[in-house]
Amino acid sequence: MGHLHSRPASASLKRTNSNWKEAWLPARKQDATASIDYRSGPSKVIEIPPDNIFVPIQEDNILPQIPIGQHHPVTRKGIVDADTKPVHTNKFYANGFLGAQNQPIWAHPYSIWWGKGVEEPNGLKTVGMCVCHVEESDLEYGPGDPASAYINPRKQCLILSARELDQQTFLTTDTHLPFSVNINLSIPSTQEPMMTFPIVQGMSFVTAGYRNAMPTVQTGGKGFMEFSGPVKIGNSVKHRVRDMDGRDWLIYINPVQGVTYDATKFFKIDANTIIGPPFFKGTIQVCKNPLGSETEALYDRACGTFVIEAKLTATVNDTRGTYTFHYTKIGTSPLLMFALPHHIQSLDPALTNQITKLHLRTTTKGTATALWTDQLTLTEPALPTSMSFAPWLPSTPPAHKIRYPPEVLSFIAAVAERDLRRSMTDPIPQDSIYYAGKSLAKFATIVWVVSDVLSNPTLAAAGLGKLKIEIGRYVSNQQLHPVYYDASWGGLVSSAGFADAGADFGNTYYNDHHFHYGYFVYVAAVIASLEPEWLSADGGVNRAWTNMLVKDFAESAYDGRDFVWQRCFDWWHGHSWAKGLWSSGDGKDQESSSEDGFAAWAMKMWGKVSGDAAMEKRGNLILAVQARSFNHYFYLASNNPIHPPRFTPNKVAGILFENKVHYTTYFGSSAPLVHGIHMLPVYPPSALLRARTWVKEEWAAFFSGGRADVEDGWRGVLHANLALGDARASYAFFRDGVDGHWDERWIDGGASRAWYLVWAAGLSELGRR
Repeated sequence: MGHLHSRPASASLKRTNSNWKEAWLPARKQDATASIDYRSGPSKVIEIPPDNIFVPIQEDNILPQIPIGQHHPVTRKGIVDADTKPVHTNKFYANGFLGAQNQPIWAHPYSIWWGKGVEEPNGLKTVGMCVCHVEESDLEYGPGDPASAYINPRKQCLILSARELDQQTFLTTDTHLPFSVNINLSIPSTQEPMMTFPIVQGMSFVTAGYRNAMPTVQTGGKGFMEFSGPVKIGNSVKHRVRDMDGRDWLIYINPVQGVTYDATKFFKIDANTIIGPPFFKGTIQVCKNPLGSETEALYDRACGTFVIEAKLTATVNDTRGTYTFHYTKIGTSPLLMFALPHHIQSLDPALTNQITKLHLRTTTKGTATALWTDQLTLTEPALPTSMSFAPWLPSTPPAHKIRYPPEVLSFIAAVAERDLRRSMTDPIPQDSIYYAGKSLAKFATIVWVVSDVLSNPTLAAAGLGKLKIEIGRYVSNQQLHPVYYDASWGGLVSSAGFADAGADFGNTYYNDHHFHYGYFVYVAAVIASLEPEWLSADGGVNRAWTNMLVKDFAESAYDGRDFVWQRCFDWWHGHSWAKGLWSSGDGKDQESSSEDGFAAWAMKMWGKVSGDAAMEKRGNLILAVQARSFNHYFYLASNNPIHPPRFTPNKVAGILFENKVHYTTYFGSSAPLVHGIHMLPVYPPSALLRARTWVKEEWAAFFSGGRADVEDGWRGVLHANLALGDARASYAFFRDGVDGHWDERWIDGGASRAWYLVWAAGLSELGRR
């Protein structure tokens, strides 16, 4: 959530049948097999490809200059089985252990939330788990044309609970993995949870495991419009229901094997409530059925089996990347999983015949498609391997050197010398990691311009010397607000937030870590590219410190001791989540896709210059995935099918939440702000992430005809972005200003006129090829 203006150890994926219980229910707490009929262990052992790019960055080690603290202002609420492990702070299920623990969790296409015994508007008071799926016709819109926002209302389509649960019910979570978590509902009088919900992104059923409890299934509003069954489906029993909105759902009851189940004991007792037999052991699965018998047959085939987790592996060969979600399931039926639109677009051709006719809408990611698979393999065929520090287009060949005309170089040289002198004398902001990173990145880019574009080693050496001094303050942790290693959650946090939660955009609460630390990683990459000896200076502390930053937001060891795996980037969604330890009724969010992409590029370039080939490959693959997902979910071309027609003319999402999309920022709602935050910083990855045709659409809709002529730093951002659609017009602006007048206020504190000239002129030259 950063922006331009200020504002108030590795592990194997293999599993054996001897330890499979640990993947779903902590063996030290409860014996899963004694209460729920799984019929089999995990689907199969997951084999890691020998060339898997998820390998450790460096040995776990908190550097001695980083203090370790164990008293984060946000405590772990209801978290079990993770006493000595870092816990994911930015994942989709964080509402389960934050705040009152009763805000929704979006697994897509379903969302769930704990009722916690509170009154729901137009709903039921419950201590069970509410299940929601919303159609486009249910959406609520913000004002304006196009609409300023759309939000998915909270509906108690179904509620899964047990008669034994009461106002003393409490919620715990366990097995916190990148794509899954288990949620438990318990009462004080029992040692084991009464109910457990394994939650996995893309699951086709909401599954509740019961331990000696009397199940209840409810719907809100006027109650069930229809209830029928039972129908025997193998070892399962099926009921059809129609919820409060008249929409069809299926309920599958899967009793423990070997126990007699009386289907007549599952019946409706009032308009809103169905109850089951007492002391039930097994699972109940619910799912929405949009196409009657056609999709019901798919669910019949899949019922009784449920997914408990996903693991990701990836390989890169030259410019082709492949990544696979390996699902672990319990049960013998084939696994039915939902995939998002960008998954279907990049689906391995071998899986196309597994696509079904079952489609369900998600809240903010378009329509999900169900397919049969326990290995969702996706491919990216055009990784940006040739992208480096220089201006770049997707058509740029490897090692291509831009030839700037002499008159262009002469003008850039004059501007760059002034910009460099200013960076060498202006103070670096000391009260913010974010703004310090932006200022240092600007400084580093000017040094690179002087060295690589202008071939002026003397001036570059002077700038580089000063730049190393400035970043050295952060390497030694001597800045105004030093960072701490937070042992409570497992991460590097600013000390500024211990007194003020909102300080530095919430860095202490794990907001925006990829934005903040990405700038420093980029600076380190520039320095190392110009002076490789810097990597090993002072005992290698510069390399170790930069790697530590990367590990905080993009750890690549599956079971790292100090940091969670891939804190910010959500490989299933295809982009990062910027929100950290904040409970939210609309879920995680991100307002700057461009800074998300910049962080991936910084990691790629750091991997390249530091000799970490696996890191460079991860950066390239993430950039390719982002280019695909951003143009689905953040950037709204005229033919965008993801968002409602009333919203797509905005051309950009604004803040993308899990439950809503809001055309705004956290610091204002004018067009330069809303669009500009998805542009800055304008660097080589911009040309990959922001498609040229869409850039032209956006400019014509919002900034043509002088509408980009704002009197602050956003003017420079908008015109630098213009280079992606009209490089000559962009260069003319940065060369001539307005009627020959140039105003430095048009350049924000994280950019320079020298770089924008190099950028626009470079794209102009590349465009002539």
